[in-house]
Amino acid sequence: MSDDEPARKPIEEDARIDALEKRLSAAQQREDQRNRKTGSGADANYRSGNRVLADLLGGLLGGTVIGWAIGYFTDTNPWGLLVGLFLGIVVAFRNIIRAANQKPGE
Repeated sequence: MSDDEPARKPIEEDARIDALEKRLSAAQQREDQRNRKTGSGADANYRSGNRVLADLLGGLLGGTVIGWAIGYFTDTNPWGLLVGLFLGIVVAFRNIIRAANQKPGE
């Protein structure tokens, strides 16, 4: 009985199935790459927020210190301080507006 050949011969692997499996694995890899999370969006927003904060604080503090120093040496201290503070605010907002108008890739 063991010498009898089976009624059907086993089916050989088809080349179309191999090609289909290769295409499916390539499509799966592309899909995995497309759905993979990228961390640059949150990092870019975080850097942008830190830049705005640094521009604002730097403009305010820098204008105040420079205005106070000019007012101290010219004996016009409250007015020198106020003018320096105003100019620091103007420079800070100009830098913030310039940064906000830049495209993300620049």
